[in-house]
Amino acid sequence: MRPLFHPAIEDVRPEAILHALADPNRAAIFARIMRAGCVEACSALSALGDRVIPKSSLSNHFKVLREAGLIRSERHGVEVRNHSRWAEVEARFPGLLVGIINAYASQGGPDSREAETAGPR
Repeated sequence: MRPLFHPAIEDVRPEAILHALADPNRAAIFARIMRAGCVEACSALSALGDRVIPKSSLSNHFKVLREAGLIRSERHGVEVRNHSRWAEVEARFPGLLVGIINAYASQGGPDSREAETAGPR
């Protein structure tokens, strides 16, 4: 199996983060991972409100989030566990993630209740 690409925190660019979180579905997925700290089953994130994200789209969303430096994915057998890199990104770009996630929450976007107050639990 191919190794998963994770940029070093020094290589994470704000434009990559903005691109990744510009999609409301990805922002909702990231907010759930951030709140949980670690999500073991990718399928647990496939339902956003009354919509279900297809597996192919879901895997692409994870790839964009991972390559933007927002999550770290680890293979454990057939599972992929996704961890938030909130603390690392927040240290590099203070307030960026808080602003984006809170903006979605204030708009009542997809899964906004997950992001009511930005920050990991």
